[in-house]
Amino acid sequence: MKWIDLPPVWLLAALAVAWVWRWPAVWSGTSWAGLACLALAAVLIICAVREFLRARTTIIPREVPAALITTGIFRFSRNPIYLADLLILAGVSLIVGSVPGLILVPALGWVLQERFIRGEETRLTEAFGDEFEIYKRETRRWF
Repeated sequence: MKWIDLPPVWLLAALAVAWVWRWPAVWSGTSWAGLACLALAAVLIICAVREFLRARTTIIPREVPAALITTGIFRFSRNPIYLADLLILAGVSLIVGSVPGLILVPALGWVLQERFIRGEETRLTEAFGDEFEIYKRETRRWF
């Protein structure tokens, strides 16, 4: 059942809430903002996955990384895929008109940080020591 406690599952749960509690007729003009969020999320994910493939390291949370990625999009954010998750939730919520979905954006951010990011940072510190500490000081967690 460990597969249930993965970031995409948390994102899907938040998206389900946004979908159930939506009021599209109330919101007009937010579709463009939502689409912009989704487009930016796609760019972040593509750029991040590209760096993971180049470094030949795992993208799976809770696995031990084989490399510390500090290039590409990771020069600007230590967690571009998690940031993309938040943008996906915000984008979909704007498109479907879901206030609860927008309220869940910071909640999902907190869940991702507490359940995944903190553990990943611990593993990166154990694996890469001072190199990760320097990277952590120089690069923001989110953006």
